[in-house]
Order: sequence, then C-alpha cells, then structure tokens
Amino acid sequence: MSESAFDILDLGVMGYREAWDLQKTRHAQVVAGESPPTLLLVEHPPVLTLGRKAKEGSNIIVTREYLSAQGIEVLEIERGGDVTYHGPGQLVAYAIFPVGRKVADFLRLLENATIAALHDLGLPDARPNPGYAGVYVNPREVNGLSYEQKIASFGVAVQRHVALHGLALNVTTNLAHFDLIVPCGLHQTHMTSVQREYEQRGLNRTPSVAEAKAALQRAFQTTFATYDWTRPVYAAAGS
Repeated sequence: MSESAFDILDLGVMGYREAWDLQKTRHAQVVAGESPPTLLLVEHPPVLTLGRKAKEGSNIIVTREYLSAQGIEVLEIERGGDVTYHGPGQLVAYAIFPVGRKVADFLRLLENATIAALHDLGLPDARPNPGYAGVYVNPREVNGLSYEQKIASFGVAVQRHVALHGLALNVTTNLAHFDLIVPCGLHQTHMTSVQREYEQRGLNRTPSVAEAKAALQRAFQTTFATYDWTRPVYAAAGS
C-alpha cells in the first residue's frame, strides 16, 4: 500500500462537537467516493461521551452539575461502547475507513495498530484483552488486588458500510478525570497512560502526543498495508 491509500489529517486540538461535525462530513464524502478513506488525529478539551451501551450515563459517578462547573461537557454519540473520557494529552484517532460487514476484523486491526505504536514507544507488554475492546498493559496490584491496566479505548460506528469514531490512546492524559466515571463500565480496570507506565517502570523518558502521533501513523500505514479499500457499491446508493 502506498501512503496515499488513505488521508491523514492532523486537527491539533479541537472541540469535540467541531471534530464530530468534521467526522460526519468526511464520512459522507468517503461513502460517496468523493474523498479517500481518512484518519483524523486530534486532541479534545475535557468531555465525556456516551456510546450506545451507556444506559443514560449510569456509569458517570458525579453529578451533571459538578461536571458543568468543571467545564466538562457530556454528549451522547453513535459509537459503540459505554462512557469514556477525552481530554488534553490523549491522542484520538478517527478512522473513516470502508468496513463492509467485517466490523470485528476492523476492530482487531485498530487494536493491532495501537499495540504496534505502543511497542514502538517502548511498552512491549501492550496487548489486547480477550473479550474486551481496547489495549492493555500488564495488570498491576493495588492493595492486594490485581487490576487490569487499560491504556487505549475503542468505540466505532459503521454507517453505510464505512466506519467513523475509532480509538483514544492515553499519552499524558490527566488520569484523575477517569475517576469521574466507570470507564467503559469496567469495575476491575484502572486507566493508565504512556506517561504513567514510563514512571512506573523507571524509564527516564518524557512522552509526547507528537511522538505518539508519529508512532501511530507508522503503525496504521503498516497494519493497513494489505487492507481491502473497496467501498461496497450499494453504500453510495444510501443503503
């Protein structure tokens, strides 16, 4: 695959609603064949998003008034999954790629690309967790209990056979903000970040979103090198 098989747009820091509108616009263009598949890379100001399994935000453990006072918006969106947090220091990648009906295969490729990027960043234990979407590093014991350590979250929607939304990789994210929710509805899981893993392992490195962004771009280009970019013809007809 040449690098031109899909566009990569770096949006910098952008509000969630603005990026959401841009996603939907580019999605419509990809569906219609007016734009190549696109990977959007972005950081968001603090926001909580509720996926289709969010059960009206029951996994938000503070009041909406508290969130509003902290300037944290809550939005219901069309991706899969439960509640998640986006904020500065978190690299969000929206993969607007043709998927057809191979959604599970597509999710595995997103995981593989994220794992490859984390290996590149010096975290060789980055791995999937069978039965759960996302990428994890090795569990950590806290007060005699073992907790899974989740470093990247996934949630996609597929409309007219083209995906939108994607993944969120914690790089230098303020992990305290995850205490506002039960991330993805998982109680025995702690959220971690590249920064926290470097600190826990005594690595004398300071991660950056720019470094993670470069690693993720390389990983996507490699992981999707043999991807089938065919758009189903009936997608353009609006089925």
